[in-house]
Amino acid sequence: MSQLPLHHLFHPDHADHYADSIGSGLDHLLSHLKGVAGPATGRQPDEAAARVAAVDLDEPLDGVDAVLAEMSELWLDDAVWFHETRYAAHLNCPVVVPALLAELFVASVNSSLDTFDQSVGGTFIERRLVEWTAERIGFGATADGVFTSGGSQSNLQGLLLARGRVERTPAERLRIFASAESHFSVQKSARLLGLGDESVISVPTDERHRLDAVALERSLAACTAMGLRPMAIVATAGTTDFGAIDPLPAIADLARVYDAWFHVDAAYGGGLLVSPTRRSRLEGIDRADSVTVDYHKTFFQPVSSSAIIVRDRATLRPATWHADYLNPRDSATPNQVDKSLQTTRRFDALKLWMTLRTMGPDLIGQYVDAVADLALAVHAQMREEPDLEFVAAPELSTLVFRYVPTDLALDGPALATLNTTIRAELYATGTAMVAATRVDGVQYLKLTLLNPMATAHDIVGILDTVRAFGARIAHGGVLASATIGATR
Repeated sequence: MSQLPLHHLFHPDHADHYADSIGSGLDHLLSHLKGVAGPATGRQPDEAAARVAAVDLDEPLDGVDAVLAEMSELWLDDAVWFHETRYAAHLNCPVVVPALLAELFVASVNSSLDTFDQSVGGTFIERRLVEWTAERIGFGATADGVFTSGGSQSNLQGLLLARGRVERTPAERLRIFASAESHFSVQKSARLLGLGDESVISVPTDERHRLDAVALERSLAACTAMGLRPMAIVATAGTTDFGAIDPLPAIADLARVYDAWFHVDAAYGGGLLVSPTRRSRLEGIDRADSVTVDYHKTFFQPVSSSAIIVRDRATLRPATWHADYLNPRDSATPNQVDKSLQTTRRFDALKLWMTLRTMGPDLIGQYVDAVADLALAVHAQMREEPDLEFVAAPELSTLVFRYVPTDLALDGPALATLNTTIRAELYATGTAMVAATRVDGVQYLKLTLLNPMATAHDIVGILDTVRAFGARIAHGGVLASATIGATR
């Protein structure tokens, strides 16, 4: 039998091969970064799919240089760059360098955080970060939690814990209350838990897009009167569209009155835990039973990096299952799988650990303040422009708006088509990237600002480009199929 080429495996004997490969990759990346001239190239789905489909995966390429070249052609050349100041679409952040350094070790060592005998010190690094986050929330010594893949998984686990607390109540009687602007993972979690779509009660929001506590109280009372059981109330600390923070103290009061689990989805707003000026906006979060925090949003970490933090570690029981081959009930060592929905799990906590040990939490908090201040500054500068219609003042770092030409009378469908076309052309030309959303059924655009390096000049430049594209499109016949009224 011939000797297998084992140098591809990470091993001390193959250190030179590893160093050469990593070095080649790093050189390739840095060379590419020098040529990045915008957030996107405008590659369309059909062409991207065709390029990947043409690859024969059964025939490897000859050497790392060829692989890197193909990788660039298929992905890197058209990758979307979140560090670009003209990227303002989704809740994606540029990442801090200490976390990237951590990724080298996370991937190379490949620890799995499910059991102590696969991670050793990693177990306690993750546990210390959970404790640190719990302390920032205001929880006491009984708090606990675990890292997750993201906010959706954290919300799912929070609602699983709520379900476990009322496990003897039939599913058809259980109700979850969340604002009309809460994250879709609340509804999805209800499905996954077998509770059905009807189990989620959508509560209206106020003029600032926050859950209306008076409407919540009416909904709770009505459901209770019908013999239904309020299982959980989900408050959002940073809605996806508006960054709105629900009135946490009032919701906590109602959760206590109705004996409901109080979950706070702070996936977006969790960075306020380290803000030197805005921490008070999370007043009441310490009264939650569980909290979602996404470090890969406002802690500027690479995905994935999230956590579910609970007030009382005993409430993690519904996530626990003991397997004799992995984490037997009589195990004498601490096993993180005892409180996780995942089994095999990356050591993502190392990224946040190395970030905090290099930069400290105060600097991260200053980044959070910087993007929130940026949104305020842009809104103040542009809100009086007659061809830009803003839905609301910013609560965190998002701005929802649409372009409305001042010299044409366009009906709703025409305005929707116009703004959708503007967004598509921004992407297609590589000029900028913005998001889209609907508010009360009306089509809008959205700026999501998570780049501390961006300036008001950068973001105003995006809005000015939106206006220029909008004027050209509106007068260029693109909207011929839509209803266009007389010149105003």
